[in-house]
Amino acid sequence: MPSDIEIAQESDIKPISDVAAELGLLPEEIEFFGPYKAKVKLEVLNRLADVPDGKYIDVTAITPTPLGEGKTTTTVGLSQALGAHLGYKVITAIRQPSQGPTFGIKGGAAGGGYSQVIPMEDFNLHLTGDIHAITAAHNLVAAAIDVRMLHESQATDEQMFERLMPKNKHGKRSFGRGLVGRLKRLGIDKTDPDDLTPEERRKLCRLDIDPATITWRRVLDTSDRFLRGVTVGRGPNETGHERETGFDITVASEIMAVLALTTGLADMRERFGKIVIGLDKAGNAVSCDDLGVAGAMTVLMRDAIKPNLMQTLEGTPVFVHAGPFANIAHGNSSILADKIGLKLADFVVTESGFGADMGMEKFFDIKCRYSGLVPNVVVLVATVRALKMHGGGPKVVAGKPLDTAYIQENLELLRAGMPNLLHHIQSARKFGIPVVVAVNSFATDTEAELELIRKMSIEEGGAVDAVVSRHWEFGGQGAVDLAKAVVKASELPSQFQFLYPLEWPIKQKIETIAREIYGADGVDYSELAEQRIEEYTRLGFDKLPMCMAKTHLSLSHDATLKGVPKGFRIPIRDVRASVGAGFIYPLLGEMSTMPGLPTRPAFYDVDLDLETGRVTGLF
Repeated sequence: MPSDIEIAQESDIKPISDVAAELGLLPEEIEFFGPYKAKVKLEVLNRLADVPDGKYIDVTAITPTPLGEGKTTTTVGLSQALGAHLGYKVITAIRQPSQGPTFGIKGGAAGGGYSQVIPMEDFNLHLTGDIHAITAAHNLVAAAIDVRMLHESQATDEQMFERLMPKNKHGKRSFGRGLVGRLKRLGIDKTDPDDLTPEERRKLCRLDIDPATITWRRVLDTSDRFLRGVTVGRGPNETGHERETGFDITVASEIMAVLALTTGLADMRERFGKIVIGLDKAGNAVSCDDLGVAGAMTVLMRDAIKPNLMQTLEGTPVFVHAGPFANIAHGNSSILADKIGLKLADFVVTESGFGADMGMEKFFDIKCRYSGLVPNVVVLVATVRALKMHGGGPKVVAGKPLDTAYIQENLELLRAGMPNLLHHIQSARKFGIPVVVAVNSFATDTEAELELIRKMSIEEGGAVDAVVSRHWEFGGQGAVDLAKAVVKASELPSQFQFLYPLEWPIKQKIETIAREIYGADGVDYSELAEQRIEEYTRLGFDKLPMCMAKTHLSLSHDATLKGVPKGFRIPIRDVRASVGAGFIYPLLGEMSTMPGLPTRPAFYDVDLDLETGRVTGLF
């Protein structure tokens, strides 16, 4: 079998103009980025406003293991089966990968085998620059915070007024667009700056940010553990303004979460303005509107808001848009891509990050709340060997051959791991959505093992079907049975419901997720977490949904606990607010927002063939 990148580079790729035309997009609704990728303008939603939505499919998985489950590969294979083999109009909607994992341990995220998104190199590297735009907008905010504190410390109230609202050549002052948001927040209904009272001038021009409360760090789309903690303000002109801060990876930025959850350009601008970067010394929230930077952020993101159009190996269309991490943020591609897709296609097949306890729960409780879209089917991906690991199988070490337990029939070990799959099926059913289990088959699986998964998924888990799929080896043809099962399940009546109402207090929402989705006995809060919850309730942020930040490697907060852990309590170390994105995110245990590189990163293998110009070594 050729490598993934060899398969991708040898494929017959269609001009993206043909993909767009087959999808029903008009020439004026797309912007080309070379011959094989394009952006789709949001105006298409106006043209298709009266067109009924297609069916909405979410692909999720069991708890991840080092063996991999093939969730993206299954998403692509299912789409190829629906579109290229069953004749439906289908769109795949997936996230754009971060260069951190691409050059780290995980490698690329375009699928695998004969179920991939192409061009694979473009998908994994830069694409159309959306992540770079997020980096620029995020770091502009970080710079605005520090320079505002510096200038306020060096100027009187009157000097700040003169600097922020200088007279033009006609001797007139203007608030400018950057101060409109703060005027509104302060309830100042005046159009002429010279009419402001001294107290109004002070409130408008002096933010009095408390440095100890700043939660906005800088970002970079590279895994760099040495930037997790840095000191800023060490320059000769900033003496006395040193501050401890750090870097997160770009995909953990709240701006990325906003991109994924926004429903349009005006909504994005409003969300940017609401982003809270910290508190002032009186305990009031300080927003990007207060800083006057939300408009500039929107300008930097005006092209990134448009979904990217690509294709699968079999020529079916793919929307690649946004890429929030699922263990830090909500782990789903954009609402806009899904909304456009549902107007253009019979089926939109999207994917939630990591296991069903992570991306799927957030897909339902966060993404579906803001989109208003109702999902029809959950496809839950599992593999024989991953379930064996959850059953207590031997440790997997990178670079070493798999233990025979994973490549020879072992029904007892497989049966011991099945509770993890059954738990995730039942979690999806709590939302009222029919579940189809996709058994991503490997050559070493036996018929008895595959049948065991099928039987237990239906009889004990309550899945409406469980289908063996061989899309990695055979592409869409290998997923035809899975596609047929999904079509059948999509005809069932939807009984979708959220796990909790937004009116509940923060703790009640946290504890409901911990109990119903993770299976925890309870929740313990640190003193800091208690303070944050009290603070956010006082500020009126308590009616937002929860976005739990925890390890993806276990149903619990402890990555070493496989299967379905029992008798554990969830520790909440901290609670933070992404007000612009529209969620509260509790931190469960130790969660890093800046990954580190391993001893042998994936970039060791990546190079350019100077004779052909082809990228080599991506996987």
